[in-house]
Amino acid sequence: MADTATDPPAHLAATLGELRSAGWVSRPVKQEVREHAIEKVAAGEPLFAGVAGYEDTVMPQLENALLAGHDVIFLGERGQAKTRMIRSLTGLLDEWMPIVAGSEINDDPYAPVSKHARDLVAELGDDTPIHWVHRSERFGEKLATPDTSIADLIGEVDPIKVAEGRYLSDELTLHYGLVPRTNRGIFAINELPDLAERIQVGMLNVLEERDIQIRGYKIRLPLDVMLLASANPEDYTNRGRIITPLKDRFGSQIRTHYPLDVQTEVDIMRQEAVPLDITTAAGDVHVDVPDYLADVVATFSHLARASNHVNQRSGVSVRLSVANFEALAANALRRGLRAGERHVVARVDDLDALAASSMGKIEIESLEEGREGAIMENLIKGAVLTVFKDIVPPEQTRAVIGAFEDGAVAHTGEGVTTEELARLVEEVAALRTPVAILTGGDESPAAVAAAVEFVLEGLHLSKRLNKDASGASATYRGRT
Repeated sequence: MADTATDPPAHLAATLGELRSAGWVSRPVKQEVREHAIEKVAAGEPLFAGVAGYEDTVMPQLENALLAGHDVIFLGERGQAKTRMIRSLTGLLDEWMPIVAGSEINDDPYAPVSKHARDLVAELGDDTPIHWVHRSERFGEKLATPDTSIADLIGEVDPIKVAEGRYLSDELTLHYGLVPRTNRGIFAINELPDLAERIQVGMLNVLEERDIQIRGYKIRLPLDVMLLASANPEDYTNRGRIITPLKDRFGSQIRTHYPLDVQTEVDIMRQEAVPLDITTAAGDVHVDVPDYLADVVATFSHLARASNHVNQRSGVSVRLSVANFEALAANALRRGLRAGERHVVARVDDLDALAASSMGKIEIESLEEGREGAIMENLIKGAVLTVFKDIVPPEQTRAVIGAFEDGAVAHTGEGVTTEELARLVEEVAALRTPVAILTGGDESPAAVAAAVEFVLEGLHLSKRLNKDASGASATYRGRT
């Protein structure tokens, strides 16, 4: 949601008569959204914050849909911010909206539709009490499931009200569903294909005629609702489908996508990840993930999206990148706590933690049983090598390779302290230049140690150094 509800300002009208005197004008919800969208577009501002990578693709389509007054369905794989965009659209509503006090369906004071509101306005006229609803309360959402019923969405007879003595023909016995309760607001259905087809039929009137009909009653309630939906592409054939008449009634279908470049994925990771700086009895502990390792995490996801060993129909969500980024930082934190360090920088060793955070989020396809671990390891190695080649020029590592061919040896691993790794720069002076490229001039032992290990691993994956690994430890030597 864009913001949360507070108490309405005291100067707002308390009765229908005061509302008229104040000059308040009623307008449809889509017009309301359109006007606020126009202001944003004219000012060159994004429709909402917190969604990266869609500036030149999805956002122009969404702006067009809102300016045209369309209902929208977002089509895309999991983890593409579909729900976040839908929820953020409440920020394009007026901050406060008046309704007839006591109305269950946000009745417009100028044009009430429920029996309660009609009777109240007829009885009290300009003295009808007004209640103000915050825009955060003008959003309704339903995750479509096969057991979702018409009663959930549209409404049904309330047996308690009947038991109280009302006749079944009395409109006041109705229990309104989620859609009418979101009247004059935005309603969203997530995973629309999971909604049974007979229930989808019940939404046809909402999208076209803008009303609902509840069985057993000779009433039609005209609704003012902007309808949004999300769906995964494979859902059209796998778990269900969106019936053709319903698809036809959505004004715009917008295709979302995963980040098109590594930097956008990194920006999303850093935006969404839970910060891991903590305070212990010994003092504050600060955790850094250097840019090159953040690039490795993002590149891992990009490689997985292109891999023949990963089921692409299920997608490789951005949630994978966020979870891996958090797991990398968490492993670095755990290592730092055990070593008693106050400043911790993630290292190549910490990438082993990605296995636990990745296996539940991607579906590995392999002809051989038990190959998942090897495929994961190869994807991580591929990501490290890709980033290493992009960042560290080959000419800056020739002297390092020469030093190891002349007999230099380096020991790394979780059990090797930050100080021991950082001292390698003194022992192998050729490491200074590529390390400085990675640290950006940061000479703290933790930053230097992480960069040293990354250079050594990058040279090993480039087949320029040998590596003997044993458990959580490794030894790097020259190839001669």
